[in-house]
Amino acid sequence: MASRERHGLVERARYHLESLGALAVMTGQVLSRAVRPPYNVSAFVFHVESLGVRSLPIALLTATFAGLVISLQFGYFLARFGVQYTVGRVVVLTLFRELAPVLTALTVGARLGSGMAAELGSMTVTEQVDAIRALGADPLRKLVVPRVLACLVVMPVLTVFADVVGLVAGAVVVNTQYAISLNLFFRGALDSVLMQDFVSGVFKGAVFGLIIGLVGCFKGMTVEGGTEGVGRATTQTVAITSVAVCLADFFITKVTLYL
Repeated sequence: MASRERHGLVERARYHLESLGALAVMTGQVLSRAVRPPYNVSAFVFHVESLGVRSLPIALLTATFAGLVISLQFGYFLARFGVQYTVGRVVVLTLFRELAPVLTALTVGARLGSGMAAELGSMTVTEQVDAIRALGADPLRKLVVPRVLACLVVMPVLTVFADVVGLVAGAVVVNTQYAISLNLFFRGALDSVLMQDFVSGVFKGAVFGLIIGLVGCFKGMTVEGGTEGVGRATTQTVAITSVAVCLADFFITKVTLYL
C-alpha cells in the first residue's frame, strides 16, 4: 500500500515537472514568434477588445470595492491615533503597489485564463488545431501569440483604471464617513506617492498578464480527454494562475522595494 502511494507521488511529481518543462519550451517559442514577422495585427486587436474591453466592468467593480474597504479600514484605525487625515497617503500606496494589480489579476485573470483554456481546449479536442497544422500554418503563431500579447497589453491598462477608480472610491468614502475633504485626501495622496510606486504596479500587471496568457494557452493546447479534459483544464488554469500571481507578486515586490 505504502509502495503504491510512493509510486503515485513519484508519477504526479514527474507529470508536473514535465508540464513545467513543456510550458517553459512553449514560452520560448511564443516569445520568439512574437518578435519576428509576420505580425497578426487584426487578431491582436480582436483579442485586446474581447479580453480587455469586456473585462473592464469586473475590473472597475473590484477596484471600487477594494478602494471603499481599505479606506474604511485605514480611516478607522488611523482615527485611533488622531491622524486620520493621512489616510489618503496610505490608501494610494496600498492601491498602486499591491491591491490594484493583484486583485485585477486574480479576478480578471481567472476570467481570461479560463476562457482561453476553454476556447483553445475545445479546438484541440475537436482537432481544429491539428487541421491548422495540416494546412501548413503555425498554431502557436496563429492562436497563442495574439492572445498572450493581448494579455500583456490589457492587464497593465486595466491596472491603471483600477488605480484611478479605487482612489476615487476611497476619497468618496472617507469624505462621507470621516468628514475628510477631497482636497486633503488627494493632496496627501499625491504628496506621498512616487512614480516608482505607480510603475511598480503597472509592471506587475504586465507580468501577471504574461503569466495568465501563457498558462491559459498552454492548458488549452495540451488538453486531453475530450470535453471532460476541457473542464479540467479550465479549473487547473484558474488555480495555477492564482498561485503563480501571488508567487510572482512576492518576488516582484521584493525586487522593486530595493530599486
